[in-house]
Amino acid sequence: MALKAHRPARLTAAVIGLGSIGGVVAGCLRDADRHDVVACARIPVKRLVLERPERTVEVPLRTLSNPADATRVDWVLLCTKAHQTPSAAPWLARLCDSSTRVAVLQNGIGQAARTAPFANGSTIMPAIVYYNGERLAPDHVRLRHVAEYDLAVADDVHGRAFAEFLDGTPLRVLLSADFATLSWRKLLINAVANPITALTLQRQAVLRREDIRALCMAILDEAVAVARADGAKLATDESERTLSTLLTYPPEAGTSMYFDRLAGRALEIEALTGAIVAAGERFSIATPLNRALLTLLRAINDAAGGGTGRVLPAACVYTNVRRTSARRYHKDRKNPRGGKTLMRATMGKRHVRGVRAKTRRLRRGDD
Repeated sequence: MALKAHRPARLTAAVIGLGSIGGVVAGCLRDADRHDVVACARIPVKRLVLERPERTVEVPLRTLSNPADATRVDWVLLCTKAHQTPSAAPWLARLCDSSTRVAVLQNGIGQAARTAPFANGSTIMPAIVYYNGERLAPDHVRLRHVAEYDLAVADDVHGRAFAEFLDGTPLRVLLSADFATLSWRKLLINAVANPITALTLQRQAVLRREDIRALCMAILDEAVAVARADGAKLATDESERTLSTLLTYPPEAGTSMYFDRLAGRALEIEALTGAIVAAGERFSIATPLNRALLTLLRAINDAAGGGTGRVLPAACVYTNVRRTSARRYHKDRKNPRGGKTLMRATMGKRHVRGVRAKTRRLRRGDD
C-alpha cells in the first residue's frame, strides 16, 4: 500500500497591521493558501493585491476592524511599528492564549519584552525582517527581495515552527544560532537607512552620495561600538560591511521611516536610533552623531499638525525659500509677525495635485 504524503496541519493565523510589512506577509500567506488567515486593521479590505518579482497576485482577504470580533488563533504576526505595540493590546488579548505563538515582525531590539505584557501568556518570538515592503494603497502592496533571506528567527523549536508555517510562500526564512548578533546587524542597517532617507526625503539612492556615505560610516562606527558592548559578535570591519550591504539595495527602494514621514505618521525613532543612544548611555559610550539624529527626528515627531499627534506630511510643509532653476515658487501670503513673505514650493499644478492625492492615500493607511 502506498503511503500518503505528509501534509502539514492547516493552522489559524492573524496578521495585526496591514502596512508594508504586514500587507506583504498576509498576501504571501493567502496566496499560498495553506492556513486560514485573517487580517486585523483599522481599514477593512476584501481583496489584496501583492506585487512580487515573480508575478502579481490578487487574493481575497478576510479583515477584522473590531477586536471584539477576533477569536483565538495558532499564530499571530504582529506587524505594527514598535511604538504602536500598546495599541495592539486589544487584538492580542482576543487572539492569544498560552498555546498561541506570536511572531513580532518589528524593527529594533527587545521585541519580546515590549510585547509580552499584552500577549496573554503566549510565546513571543522576535523575527528580523529583511524584505522591502511598500504599501501602494490600503489593498495594494509590493514585495522586493533585497537579501538572501527575507526573515530571520532563532534556531529553536519556535523558530523552526515559524519556518514551517511560512513554507510554500516566497518568503525565505533563516534559522540563526546567534539571533542577538543578527538583530544588532539589522539595527545597524536601520540606524543609517531610516534616518537619512526620512531627513532628506529621498529614497535609498541618497546613500550613494560620497558625503552621505562618509556620514553613514561615522554613524555606524558609534553604533558598532555600542553593539559590541552589548555582546554582539561583529566583524572588525562591520561598518564597511553594513554600508556595502545597503548599497546593494535598489536605489528606488524607500524605508519605513521615509514613507511614514511622507504620510505624516509618527516616526519609529525610539526603537531604532533611540535604542542605540539608550544602550550607549548604559555602557557609557558616547554617540554624538546618533544623538544628533535622534534630536532631529524627535523634532519632526513633535511638530504634529493641528494637535492631532500626527506629523505634518512632508508634501504640506511650507518654508521660506528662494527661486531656483529646479523649482518655481510663488507668494502665498504675508507673515503677519515679521512681514516677510512666506513662500510655497510648487512644481506645477499637475504635480501638486499628484502629491496631494498621494498624501491622501498614505494618510488613509495608518496601520
